[in-house]
Amino acid sequence: MTVGDVRLMKGNEALAEAAIRAGCQAYFGYPITPQSEVLEYLADEGRKRGMIVLQAESEVASINMVYGAAGAGARVMTSSSSPGVSLMMEGISYIACAELPCLIVNVSRGGPGLGTIQPSQGDYFQSVKGGGHGDYRLIVLAPSSVQEMAGFVYDAFDLADRYRNPVMILADGALGQMMEKVEFPAYDPAAHAVPKPWATTGKPASRPANVITSLHMLAEQMEEVNHKLQAKYRLIEEHEVRYELLATDDADYLIVAFGLAARIAHRAVQVARAHGHRVGLIRPITLFPYPHAIIRSLAERMKGVLVVEMNAGQMVEDVRLAVEGRVPVKFYGRMGGVIPSPDEVAHAVEQMVGQTSDVSMEAH
Repeated sequence: MTVGDVRLMKGNEALAEAAIRAGCQAYFGYPITPQSEVLEYLADEGRKRGMIVLQAESEVASINMVYGAAGAGARVMTSSSSPGVSLMMEGISYIACAELPCLIVNVSRGGPGLGTIQPSQGDYFQSVKGGGHGDYRLIVLAPSSVQEMAGFVYDAFDLADRYRNPVMILADGALGQMMEKVEFPAYDPAAHAVPKPWATTGKPASRPANVITSLHMLAEQMEEVNHKLQAKYRLIEEHEVRYELLATDDADYLIVAFGLAARIAHRAVQVARAHGHRVGLIRPITLFPYPHAIIRSLAERMKGVLVVEMNAGQMVEDVRLAVEGRVPVKFYGRMGGVIPSPDEVAHAVEQMVGQTSDVSMEAH
């Protein structure tokens, strides 16, 4: 099998293929639609090519297997979809506190509850704000194409190792199931390997025993651990913010959208500009760390901001925090697995333009 080849692949399968090429040594997971192809592909291809692949008895079991393998220094991952990720939250909090690198993939679906297998972005709060208990953060990458479903896997493992922190790829059912051309770059896992002297790989006589835990009985000790974690998160915020801009240089209005919604908004920008409205788009690629500074800077010269999401309004709260009241922030969303169309988003832009124009006239 060649490296650097081009294929037509489903998003879930492209992600799984990238994990093999990125040097993932072990996968533990449990099937749930719409991400089951990740487990199925790895159970076939991954095992043939040297990976440990195990279908655990539950999501709770799988995330704790990830905990153990990460603690032993392995490049390890799991994947699930919304309610399955909810079951993993206790283990994810343990992993974050123990500062263990791993990859968690959420190919999200409509909810709340068991919901639907259709795509949704209703897991933004859960992914970006911690999700489980305690003051922890995941690094969160949001792909908007099958190419990024694959490419972000390499980034995720490298970021996890660099910061000793769990990383989540937050996709959705549409990206997981759609087929697109994907190119796999040359990538040498050995060249990206980092030393892991903290790993529980057996105690030689030359060093004390390595102990990995998230349990600290003394409040002062637990506070010290929290201070260390918060300092790391600030470092991540300083160095790892990623975003994409479209047509913002001359824009009067700004759309903010991530993942699949950003893909739809991309077309909506073209539609709106054809109607004479100078609209731009910012797509946050990292949902944590979030691009607050660039959104704040863009907002200073905009007449209005429209946030587009496939949920009831979650990322819009971070946009409003970034904008700090400088301009009106409107929201357009579809819920429960419904995907908005570019025309719907363009119409929401038209409404925003009309509303902000009315406010401007009243001010005069």
